Amino acid sequence: MSVTEPMPADTRTPTDEPTPGEPGSVLLPGHDVPLGRYTTVRRLLPHRRRRMIGAWCFVDHFGPDDVTGRPGMQVPPHPHIGLQTVTWLVEGTIRHRDSLGNDQLIRPGQLNLMTSGRGIAHSEQSPPDRPAVMHGLQLWVALPDDARADPPAFDHHPTVPGWRDGDLAVAVLVGELAGVRAPARAYSPLLGAQLHLPTGGAGRLPLRPDFEYGVLAMSGRAEVDGVELAPGTLLYLGTDRTELTVSGAAPDTRLVLLGGEPFESPLVMWWNFVGRSHEEIVEAREDWMAGRRFGTVAADDSASLPAPDMPGVRLKPRDRHGRF
Repeated sequence: MSVTEPMPADTRTPTDEPTPGEPGSVLLPGHDVPLGRYTTVRRLLPHRRRRMIGAWCFVDHFGPDDVTGRPGMQVPPHPHIGLQTVTWLVEGTIRHRDSLGNDQLIRPGQLNLMTSGRGIAHSEQSPPDRPAVMHGLQLWVALPDDARADPPAFDHHPTVPGWRDGDLAVAVLVGELAGVRAPARAYSPLLGAQLHLPTGGAGRLPLRPDFEYGVLAMSGRAEVDGVELAPGTLLYLGTDRTELTVSGAAPDTRLVLLGGEPFESPLVMWWNFVGRSHEEIVEAREDWMAGRRFGTVAADDSASLPAPDMPGVRLKPRDRHGRF
């Protein structure tokens, strides 16, 4: 998925941050961002109050949208560096094509994981025979220094592991939860899991105190840590927690739990690139515009997305708190 604005925008909220090292929560509302001509997403990370959760550095929630008689998602070929894209659908179908030659339909319950390494290009489009409704997530994971220059890779997982405990059905997308490990490749200690309460009710999950966590609401109505969550909001939970109770106050309450060790490397995020310096971003932009490094999405004949102009100021790395 492409960022259509030159720099991922921050949203503002008056809520105070939790004290570092203590349990606490910060509610982060999303803001609408157009994705191409036909799709609008709710961007939840990066946020002015919380730029990352572990290595998760970018979260878009889209839908549920009725795409009957409409093009649906139409994101032309575009580049990435320094990150992994994680795509998870609840409803709908998306066709992924990339410069490694992969051509993959993703459907609900399947996980697409693309590792950009030093550079990859891809496109994401709703196929002509798509279902009527589209609803899902795309997330970015920042790669650590020892993986940023690796060759690009792509993985499609037709199923993900999980379990059910009373009211709660859990699907582990990335990492490990309650002894269940996902097959998705990860380069830092990380967790991503869908929490589904089909008929409401509640469930309890074990957490790692060295991880920081957040819970994203996709559908229904939920209560987490005493906070009511509406769809399209993200609750940051901090660190030092050993368990979490989630409650659904409506049928089909669906949440996503994100977690990971705090990511300490400052990042430069600009357009579709995650780097460490202004010079690295400039080089990636120049390579994309000159047709170098990223390859060609051969199965997609749509025009590639041009990179925006660089800003008139020098890009500075920010840490996970947003500090320069």
